[in-house]
Amino acid sequence: MKKLGIAVFGAGLIGKTHITRVLNSKDAFLAGISDPSPSGEAIAKELNVPYTPNYQDFLDQHKPAGVIVATPNATHVEIGIACLKQNIPALVEKPIADTLEDAARLCQAEIDYKTPILVGHHRRHNAVLKTARKIIQSGQLGNMITANVMSTFLKPDHYFEMAWRREKGGGPILINLIHEIDLLRFLFGQIKQVQAISSNKQRGFEVEDTASVLLKFENGLLATITQSDTVTSPYSWDMSIGESEHYPKQSINSHFLMGTHGTLTLPQLDLWSYEGPRGWFEEITQKRNALHAMDPYEAQLNHFIKVIEGTEETICSATEGYKTLQATLAAKAAADGQTTIHL
Repeated sequence: MKKLGIAVFGAGLIGKTHITRVLNSKDAFLAGISDPSPSGEAIAKELNVPYTPNYQDFLDQHKPAGVIVATPNATHVEIGIACLKQNIPALVEKPIADTLEDAARLCQAEIDYKTPILVGHHRRHNAVLKTARKIIQSGQLGNMITANVMSTFLKPDHYFEMAWRREKGGGPILINLIHEIDLLRFLFGQIKQVQAISSNKQRGFEVEDTASVLLKFENGLLATITQSDTVTSPYSWDMSIGESEHYPKQSINSHFLMGTHGTLTLPQLDLWSYEGPRGWFEEITQKRNALHAMDPYEAQLNHFIKVIEGTEETICSATEGYKTLQATLAAKAAADGQTTIHL
C-alpha cells in the first residue's frame, strides 16, 4: 500500500509527539512541517522535509493527504477550516477551540466540505479505555450508577512562571479537566447537567488550583471528578496509565466505574462482582483484565490514516469535540457562579 503524506502544523511539545509517530509509521510519511518559529524550521531542516512558516502556503504548495494541527488552541478552527476547504482531512488537537462559537464553525465546515475532522482526544484510542467501554456495553456491570475520578497531582513552582498560567483560563479546569470529561463521555455518553465548585486557596492566584465537579448523564449516571494541581498525589490518569515517559508510572487505579452488578477500575481493569448471592454481607470477587502496553498516539495516527482512506468513521468528530468542550466550559461557569448548568 502506498504511504500517505501527512503534514504536522505546529512543532511544539505535542507537535513533536505527532512528528515522531508519523516518522515511525509504516503507512504514512512526514509530508512536511509548518510552524512560524525558528525551532520549527530547524526541525524541518534536520528531518529534510518541506517547510513553510505559513500554514496556508504549505497547503497551497504541497497538498498533503492529511494534516495534524498541533498549533495554539486559538488557531485550531482557522487552520482546520483551511484544510477542509481543500478537502484535506485534519487531526485537530484538543480542545477543538477556545469557544463554543468557534467550535460550531468547525463543526459546520466539516458538514459543508464533506471532509472529516478528527479531534485529538488521544485517550479514546487507549486499549484500556476501549476494553472498559466494551465491558460496560456488554452489561457485565449491570446498570451504570456512578463513577469517581481522581485527577490529582502537583505542578511545580516553575510551571507558573508564565503569567497566563496564573490568570483566569489557565487553571486545571480548562487545561486538565477536559481530558476527564471526554473520557467519561466516551464511556457513558452525553452529559445533561453540571455542578462545580472551585478554590484558589493554596496558591492564591487568580486562577483556581482545585475543583470538585458533579456530572449527571442522560442515562442517569452521576460522576464526580476531584481535580487539583497543588497536591502531593499519584492519583491521576497520567501517572497511573504510563502513556507518556514524562510521568513516572504508578501501579494504582485513578478511575472507578460502578454499576448494579459490578465495579470496574481504571487503568488496571479490576472487575469486582458477586459470583453468588449479592449484597454487602457476601464475598465479592476481584478479576483483572490484563492488557499489553500500547501507545495511544500511535493508535490515533493509525485511525487517522484509515479516516483519510475512508475505511473508518472518526472516533472523535468535530461534533464530539464540541460536546466535550461544552461540558468543560459549563464546569468552569458552574464553578465561577456556584450554580448548576443544564446542557
